[in-house]
Amino acid sequence: MERTLVLIKPDAVERGFSGAILGRLEKAGLTLVGLKMLQMDKALAERHYAPHKEKGFFKGLISFITSGPIVAAVFEGEDAVKTARTVMGSTDPSKAEAGSIRKDFGLDIERNAVHGSDSVKTAEQEVMLFFKSNEIFNYTRKK
Repeated sequence: MERTLVLIKPDAVERGFSGAILGRLEKAGLTLVGLKMLQMDKALAERHYAPHKEKGFFKGLISFITSGPIVAAVFEGEDAVKTARTVMGSTDPSKAEAGSIRKDFGLDIERNAVHGSDSVKTAEQEVMLFFKSNEIFNYTRKK
């Protein structure tokens, strides 16, 4: 059973889309096993986005993700990473698939409503960055 991290970014939180986004991921068959709201500080943001440190957009990304509260969620399920990324859609909302989270709630490539882990290995690292083991729950979801 895979787990994946989803971050609902400040643009989506501020516009009141957190519940709708979480609901779409649950509707896709994923089980919500961890959830919290937080204000990401610069140090956490830099650790989270470390793979992009040398890219030109890094500074703007850090500034944006720390600009307001986010919702961090852990979802679990078969192929959780792939399922979540499919539901989220392409990183660029203008190129995202109809009915995807980014198409419906994203504003532009930076303010695209959500972040999702891009691989199982990355998901494991990202989940540990945002959640302690006692903040993730194991239960059987009822159909």
